[in-house]
Amino acid sequence: MFYLFLAEGFEETEALACLDVMRRAKLRVQTAGVTGEFVISSHGVCVKSDVSADDIDYGEIEGVILPGGMPGTVNLENDERVINCVKRCYDEGKIVAAICAAPSILGHLGFLDGKKATCFPGFEKELKGAEYTAAHTETDGSVITAKGAGCAVEFGHAIVAKALSKDVADKVIEDMQCL
Repeated sequence: MFYLFLAEGFEETEALACLDVMRRAKLRVQTAGVTGEFVISSHGVCVKSDVSADDIDYGEIEGVILPGGMPGTVNLENDERVINCVKRCYDEGKIVAAICAAPSILGHLGFLDGKKATCFPGFEKELKGAEYTAAHTETDGSVITAKGAGCAVEFGHAIVAKALSKDVADKVIEDMQCL
């Protein structure tokens, strides 16, 4: 199971476009509400989470996804459940994916040391130890980072490619009629 964390102030495109690509690929993914069952995005969109961050099954976790947005990124980083989940996935070599401002969380944890990474412009200094590439998406080992909302479908593609295969990811994108 993949868990996509939703905290008050998350960027909805980064969360929902990625979620959509993953579900089209038949990956098991649930949204996990950090700040309640109903979570308000940075642009006032209310989303009902599938589960609470309290209900994460650590025995079945395959990876975590951190959408950006403000103050969503700050709210994710300040939540012990999110950080524990990210640490566990990273330590076990499972997929840890973050987009926009959220790669800063990985930088603060030291998880980008020696890795290629990208983020929303202006957060580069938070990617401690990383080789900043400015790419739309970047995959280095089990860590996937992306720039921002305009890259959300590509971000989802990168997660599916890593979790399943590039062929499956390419087919999903083709079926969605992406450029």
